[in-house]
Order: sequence, then C-alpha cells, then structure tokens
Amino acid sequence: MTKIVAVDIGGTHARFAIAEVQDGRVIDLGEAVTLKTAEHASFQTAWQAFGQLHGGALPRAAAIAIAGPVDADVIQLTNNPWIIRRSMVCEKLNVDSFVIVNDFGAVGHAVAQAGAEHFEHLTGPQQDFAAEGTLSIIGPGTGLGVAHIWRKGSDYHVQATEGGHIDFAPLDPIEDAVLARLRKRYRRVSIERVVSGPGLIDVYETLAAIEGRAVQPYDDKTLWQMGISGADSLAAAAVDRFCLSLGSVAGDITLTQGGFAGVVIAGGLGLRIKDSLIRSGFAERFRAKGRFEGLMSAIPVKLITHPQPGLFGAAAAYARQQR
Repeated sequence: MTKIVAVDIGGTHARFAIAEVQDGRVIDLGEAVTLKTAEHASFQTAWQAFGQLHGGALPRAAAIAIAGPVDADVIQLTNNPWIIRRSMVCEKLNVDSFVIVNDFGAVGHAVAQAGAEHFEHLTGPQQDFAAEGTLSIIGPGTGLGVAHIWRKGSDYHVQATEGGHIDFAPLDPIEDAVLARLRKRYRRVSIERVVSGPGLIDVYETLAAIEGRAVQPYDDKTLWQMGISGADSLAAAAVDRFCLSLGSVAGDITLTQGGFAGVVIAGGLGLRIKDSLIRSGFAERFRAKGRFEGLMSAIPVKLITHPQPGLFGAAAAYARQQR
C-alpha cells in the first residue's frame, strides 16, 4: 500500500486529499480540503498550506489533475495564473514520484475504478456497464469535457479528447435560432457553446427573442438556479432545452466513439440537473439516431455521483502508472 497526495486544480479551487493505492487501484480517499487558488501565489505555496492543515509530513508522491493541457514541461493552467514545471515538481513539492493528468482524463480514471454505488441510472437498461468495450464520458460544466475508456477484463485505458469542440448540429427550429444567434459572435459554433454551463445564457435569450420578451441579463449561475427551481418559466424552458441538446450530443459522441458498453454523464452540472435530465427529453434525444435507435436503446446511461471524481481519478491515474 502506498500513500499519496491527490490534487485537483481548477480555475477557482484546488482540492487536496490523502489517498491510499495498491495493486493499480485506489483503496481509500481521505477527506478533501479545498483551498482558493486566488489566495495562494503558486501551486507550491498551496501545497505547503495543505501540509500545514494536514498537520504532519506529507507522503512523497503526488497525483495531480489539472484543468487544461498537460503534455508540455511548462504547464499553464487555463483559468488560473499558476505555472507548473514538470521538471521541478519533485524538487518543489519534496516528492519522489508524481503523475499529472488532464482533469477530464482524471474523471475517466474515476469512472473506470468507482464502484457501482457511485452511479445513478438515467436511461437505457438498468444494468451494469459491459465488462469489455468502450465507455463514453460527457461532462458539461464551464466547458464540455469528453473522454472515453476502453476496458477488457481488469485492464483499461483512458483517452481524454477535445470532443467538446466539434460542430453544433441543430435538430429543430429553436436550435436553428440558437445557432444563428451564436454565429453572430463566432466564426464556427462548437457544441461547447451550447452544451455547457455558460451556454444556458444564449439558450435563454434565444427563447426570449422568439417570444418577443425583453429580459434582464443574468449570469449563467443565476439562470441555472432560476431554471432548476422553476422560479422563472423561461429559465425552466431553457434548462429543458439544454437537456434536449445534451441528449443529442451524448448520442452523437457515443456513436462516434463506439461507446456501446455504456455512457457516463459527469461533472458538477450533471449532478445539479439530475432531476431535469430524467424528466426532460434527454433520453429520447439520446436514442433518436435513425437506423441505430435500437442500438442506442440498449446502452445504459448513468450519472457519476462520486463526491470527488477529480481527486479519486487523479489517485487512480497514479495507481495505474505505478502498478
């Protein structure tokens, strides 16, 4: 058994926890500690702050999930001024080994290793994912994360992608109107412009324009609260429309990746709109793939409910590398 420090770094928060790994798997994940990135000058000072809160020497191994590209030696976080240099991680953090993964790649590892109790059924047959084959993972949040896992027996491989940047394909006049609105600002419109947290603003304002309403400008956080609670009927309609588009996108990505072993909706936004997804036309849109509707109907689609998939997945990535 090996103890490691698992870290999940986003634009606003950095989460830390002590994990235990053995034989390529995570066997325990301690309580998460959340620090605000704006209150720390660098990743090293945040690491040291976690060490002080931990109250003892930290393990000499690190598993780090980062929001953004991670392949270069010098890693610039997407929405965070911290810079991490791979060649200096051991020296700066006083560790002997480490792994750095993309944040959605970490979610892929979490999906691969989390137990069945961490998944909630959305649509399709109520059965476990197939033991072999490809799982597709779609995560709406600040952007749209896309990944897939190939599994065979106890072995698996995670592939993070940039699938959130494929072209948005409208399926009805309302989505045509959303696309037309977005085309006024962008040369090309990706699915991330619609099926992500901030995308709700354009969906809401498009619906308002269709009805000839003058609406107050809201940020996406407020709109989600209004829509999910039902406090505003137009915001609620926008949330329903978002769920329809997410169903279409999830189905397209599943066909493209061959994710016939199962599909996972991930991300904090997915958890927030769980009830909306179940009540909406998400399932019908997911299945509505013409000649392949029967195939799509046979795929279990689940929501991952693990409380810390980024931390758990980062630890899982380290466990796989060191097995």
